[in-house]
Amino acid sequence: MKDLHSLVYDWPTKHKQGFIQSEIDELLSRFDNLHMDKWHDAMMGNTCMLDEEDGFITYHIDVLTALRCAIDNRKQTWLEFD
Repeated sequence: MKDLHSLVYDWPTKHKQGFIQSEIDELLSRFDNLHMDKWHDAMMGNTCMLDEEDGFITYHIDVLTALRCAIDNRKQTWLEFD
């Protein structure tokens, strides 16, 4: 499997700026045993875009950071906050 950075940044998103929720759901479905509490903690308070048609667009870096936290079962570090 590709490394996480490549997986996230090469994901075929509808918007070049990032992921819509259905794309996030599809990405997460590729993983077993994610610690979703850590995912949600890392996603809390992220800056995102709003598209009138597609809703929230979450930036690649925020998806990558939350995914790393969910895989590693850890909280986001202060250096990872944007």
